[in-house]
Amino acid sequence: MRYRNRIRNSCITFVLLISFHFAQSQQIIDRDPQIEEMVKEVSSDSLRYYIDKLVSFGTRSTLSSTTDKKRGIGPAREWVLMKFQQFAQHSGGRLQAKLDTVTLPADKRRLDVATNLGNVYAYLIGTDPADKRVFMISGHIDSRATDVMNRTNDAPGANDDGSGVAAVLEAARIMSKQSFPATILFAVFSGEEQGLLGAEYMAAKMKEQKVELEALLNNDIMGSNNSNGTNIINNTMVRVFSEGLPAFETDKKAGMIRSMGMENDGASRQLARYIKETGERYVDNLEVKLIFRSDRFLRGGDQTPFLQKGFTAIRISEMNENFDHQHQDLKTEQNIEYGDLAKFMDFEYLRKNTALNLSCLANLAKSPFKPAQVKMEVKSLSNYTTLSWPSVPENKAAGYYILIRESSSPVWQKKIFTKQNSIRLPYSKDNYVFAVQSVSNQHNESLPVIPVADR
Repeated sequence: MRYRNRIRNSCITFVLLISFHFAQSQQIIDRDPQIEEMVKEVSSDSLRYYIDKLVSFGTRSTLSSTTDKKRGIGPAREWVLMKFQQFAQHSGGRLQAKLDTVTLPADKRRLDVATNLGNVYAYLIGTDPADKRVFMISGHIDSRATDVMNRTNDAPGANDDGSGVAAVLEAARIMSKQSFPATILFAVFSGEEQGLLGAEYMAAKMKEQKVELEALLNNDIMGSNNSNGTNIINNTMVRVFSEGLPAFETDKKAGMIRSMGMENDGASRQLARYIKETGERYVDNLEVKLIFRSDRFLRGGDQTPFLQKGFTAIRISEMNENFDHQHQDLKTEQNIEYGDLAKFMDFEYLRKNTALNLSCLANLAKSPFKPAQVKMEVKSLSNYTTLSWPSVPENKAAGYYILIRESSSPVWQKKIFTKQNSIRLPYSKDNYVFAVQSVSNQHNESLPVIPVADR
């Protein structure tokens, strides 16, 4: 009997220890109710409707007709403009849409004739006149056949990049009914398949106009759950591509970056980490995989011209691309059906990836201004680290998060809240990386700011 009691007591102790362990490891997730409700509004049916409509234009090649009423990129971009204008009716006058066109001369590469290029975009104007920040989501409307110069054959472009355009439209539909202190820009580019032409045109214009673009979320090929060849099927992971060293003025900044050991902490890499933390907070059954490249191997996307102009930008893409359904003529060979058709897509997966975009855009647009500058005291050798930063106005920030991670960690590992504008931490700057972000009363965080040496 005494032996049984010992076993019984040991079992109880073990169960209590396990319970204690799980209780200690529990994590409280604070979701902004407004963002949570918007995420619930994202509809796979709406996304399917947008893509079916885009496919119905036959081809959306940048070289196709801009005057035909039913076929080609012309009626496709007019339809996107019309959808933005419909959403604007419920925005209280804050959503302003435009078709921005320019005629590009033939370049003897992917433009064989002078071409009318048109980007469609809509600004959701922020409610705070003092807040000039712009947060942007984009996709590209043009599609292609196997021959990128073929402007006549069907090129449905359901996933590449109907999926990105659908995400932009759905985000605009939902967010245009809400208010945000900062401005949100919904952009649909043309000319991606001809050499990122629409993005290049818009990035240059925004640079010239000194638009305070704080973050671009570019979406391209994000609605299919399976790969060809390897036959991997997965709709619970999505890739976010980000550059480490900034493409803009790298030669001037590289020395400082190397001396601080910040090769993995460029602004776009910080945006990618932000998307992972925020997106996984609001979207269930979706893991954001950080890919430490600006794009897929030896390839590029519409985020590239923005990076080259010094803006912060990332690319969001599905986890496993299917090349049977990308840049392919419609055909069947050896029982394999080729072509970028909607039937090969997973609209529940696209819903989650769209919600990822929406939650991050909303959290950014509701966030306080990020600290203007964060300094790290380096005048004396110490195993402590002291950070300081100028205060963000009290009506803009409830406090600040101090972010900490080991230098080898891809993601932030600790968050410490403070209402002060300086902090002394028992973590060595030799072993850890730090950042500071401001946070609102609704737990909306700004982008992180990496400290500079205070000599």
